[in-house]
Amino acid sequence: MKKLRITETVLRDGHQSLAATRMSTDDMIPVLEKMDEIGYYSLECWGGATFDACLRFLNEDPWERLGEIKKRVKKTPLQMLLRGQNLLGYRHYADDVVEYFVQKSIANGIEIMRIFDALNDLRNLETAVNAAKKEGGHVQLAMAYTTGRAYTLDYWKKLADDMQSMGADSICIKDMAGILLPKEARKLVAALKETVSVPIQLHSHCTCGTAPIVYMEAAAAGCDGIDTAISPFALGTSQPATEVMVEAFRDTEQDTGLDQIKLAEIANHFKGIRDRFLDEKIIEPKVMGIDFEGLLYQVPGGMLSNLVSQLKGQKAMDKYDEVLKEIPRVREDLGEPPLVTPSSQIVGTQAVLNVLSGERYKIISKETKGILRGEYGKTAVPFNEEVLKKAIGDEKPVTVRPADLIQPELDSLEKELGSFKEKDEDILSYALFPQVASEYFKRRAARKEGLDPDRFDYTNKAYPI
Repeated sequence: MKKLRITETVLRDGHQSLAATRMSTDDMIPVLEKMDEIGYYSLECWGGATFDACLRFLNEDPWERLGEIKKRVKKTPLQMLLRGQNLLGYRHYADDVVEYFVQKSIANGIEIMRIFDALNDLRNLETAVNAAKKEGGHVQLAMAYTTGRAYTLDYWKKLADDMQSMGADSICIKDMAGILLPKEARKLVAALKETVSVPIQLHSHCTCGTAPIVYMEAAAAGCDGIDTAISPFALGTSQPATEVMVEAFRDTEQDTGLDQIKLAEIANHFKGIRDRFLDEKIIEPKVMGIDFEGLLYQVPGGMLSNLVSQLKGQKAMDKYDEVLKEIPRVREDLGEPPLVTPSSQIVGTQAVLNVLSGERYKIISKETKGILRGEYGKTAVPFNEEVLKKAIGDEKPVTVRPADLIQPELDSLEKELGSFKEKDEDILSYALFPQVASEYFKRRAARKEGLDPDRFDYTNKAYPI
């Protein structure tokens, strides 16, 4: 055995999971050079919800964040999470947008691209993989882990084999809901190690409390790397703590070689940020504990909080247990997709509609119809025929790769952006989040002219009288 690789997630999934992705670039900068000296395999610092949160909540340009990190992290590979043809948004984008986004991400400093599809439909990864390969990036393809009728060891072995054939340089088991159990982890990793020759990485969450044990079992079966978060942003709905896992493997064949004294310095920096987030109620204490219902209903922590929000908005919290029981039924009707963005939101919302309307599928959301039409790709098992008929009638579902139906978008996006474009990357920010990016660009333009962006009237290009 060789030493276990550690991917540090505090700059992305650690604060995304616990603090709604509210960590600013200024919060990160003072400790980046120290992090670069630790000896991590990689730093996950971009992708996921960071792009949206930078523009929407932090008044930051995500591309500038990546540049600031790259300036200070010179030895450790920077890693990002990409949702295949969805990129970092909530729909499929045209191939030209995907290719350009990947090209610019690597040009700006990303070296490892972890790419996944919510349905494990590899057709939705093709364009991103080919683009990353062309740019010389390391392609880590991630399988969205779940359980159900279709998800046998043979299913995962075939998926891994197909990923390796596509050009994966490594493969990640992405357990976004923290539902992978220790004995299953050992079996799964052992089966994948027999099937493929590329390294296997494991990503899990402590939502259900089992992830540290899962990591130990996976490592015993030959797992090459694990995702951890430095302790102030670990546990709960985040990853196992870096320091704990480093100590667990000390003086074993898989000793990570990481220095606890140096890790303590990193932790001390992030403790201050965590405490500030707790004071400001950005971190809800409940996300730092264990929620075993996630294991019972296979619902990721973020999906649970979204359900609570929806039910509170409808003054229907008394229906919470009923909705939890409805989620697995809706998931089965929709072809048993893994519950990860965007399928988790779609299944959860439809379960709420089914319960609150008093009749299953009396109201069918636009997104549920999209899944049933095949707009998101192919599911592991067929849809419930009765629900399919009710949702789309005699419409012919999409059977081709969904992005084959999307016309090139880059030229028209650039025209729409017009004079607000200051650099090429602005087109991509606008492509992913048109309204949010437009607002950011307007405020940026006002600031550059020395104007107060909160008072400036962009339409009439003047201050209100």
